[in-house]
Amino acid sequence: MAGSTKGLKEYAKQKTQLTLEKVDNAIRELSLTEQKINFNSVSQLSGVSKTFLYNNENIKKRIEELRDKQTSRTMNQRAKYDKTSKSKDIIIMAKDKKIRALEEENKKIKEQLEIIRGRLYER
Repeated sequence: MAGSTKGLKEYAKQKTQLTLEKVDNAIRELSLTEQKINFNSVSQLSGVSKTFLYNNENIKKRIEELRDKQTSRTMNQRAKYDKTSKSKDIIIMAKDKKIRALEEENKKIKEQLEIIRGRLYER
């Protein structure tokens, strides 16, 4: 009887090792392709159940750390976007001012053209 459980235990270890390799490969692929790393995406790509991912402490901790890093990176990009949003407002204001000046200049040129046409007509 003791011999039969030995084989089962060995098989379980091998299966766990293969599963860990699948998960590791999936996490690497998600990192390289810059896709979101979370329990769902790792589970789908590796073909491993989410329960296994949550129950294995090392994998759980790794996924949570990578997910948090991606979240903080996204927040930093949003902060950068807010800064560029303010600079866009300033650029828009400058362009509006330039447009008003050009419209005013265009209006003066049209008035001068009208005066010159009037003089030509008188001759």
